[in-house]
Amino acid sequence: MLGSGNGHRDWLARELPIVAEGTGKPWGVGFLTWAIDVGAVERALEHTPRAVMLSFGDPSPFAERIRQAGAALIIQVTDLEEARRAVDLGADVIVAQGVESGGHGARHGRSTLPFVPVVVDLAAPVPVLAAGGIADGRGVAAVLALGAAGALIGTRFQATTEALVAPSTAKAIVEGRGEDTERSSVLDIARGSRWPSKYTARTLGHPFLDQWRGREVELAADLQAKQAYQYGVARGEIPALPVWAGEAVDLINDLPSAADLVEALAAQAEDALARAGRR
Repeated sequence: MLGSGNGHRDWLARELPIVAEGTGKPWGVGFLTWAIDVGAVERALEHTPRAVMLSFGDPSPFAERIRQAGAALIIQVTDLEEARRAVDLGADVIVAQGVESGGHGARHGRSTLPFVPVVVDLAAPVPVLAAGGIADGRGVAAVLALGAAGALIGTRFQATTEALVAPSTAKAIVEGRGEDTERSSVLDIARGSRWPSKYTARTLGHPFLDQWRGREVELAADLQAKQAYQYGVARGEIPALPVWAGEAVDLINDLPSAADLVEALAAQAEDALARAGRR
């Protein structure tokens, strides 16, 4: 999956050919639904991805175009209203994201453990992937037991040798604890990000969070504070990006290769399921 964010034209023009021409394996493109237009999706479809994933926002304007192109439609949902809409739009795969997840998710969402089986029942027979708070094979086994077809894992893969993150970010994740994470809109406001208010971001601690927690409305109106944030980033006093991290960050204590991590996750999941079966 190529994480294409807001579908910037120049970015897509540079990155899509790299993937399309560089692999014979199935690949797809993911977008932030609230941040794109139809043109971004059409530019991606010109490169015949096997799948397109839409997250955070109304996928309705794009769903039929994706399906007509023969690509699998993957829709990530954060509540039951979004899940019902994904089913109605004919999603081929639905990702049910719980609030434990790192990065952006529903401000008033539900935990992965109770949310996933509800979506599984609602969407059947459409396969559901679980996301949020899964960082080892035991978490994979747990969501398989809940009826999910698999797991979508984020934070754990930031702490791999191939991850395109700053060394300080990988270090923070390895050393981080679940209780250090916090879901907030403060850093989006400070960065000038246009994320819809429905979605907040779970990150590790940050000096601006401590300064502005609970004062989001005041921060939004304070141009000097937002300029101070940018100056702090420019001077290296503030991290250029928040450290997106989920509640399962405690389980991350090394930096394996992505291939080794996938093997470990599979082995751990098989072991956990076997132990559960014996009991």
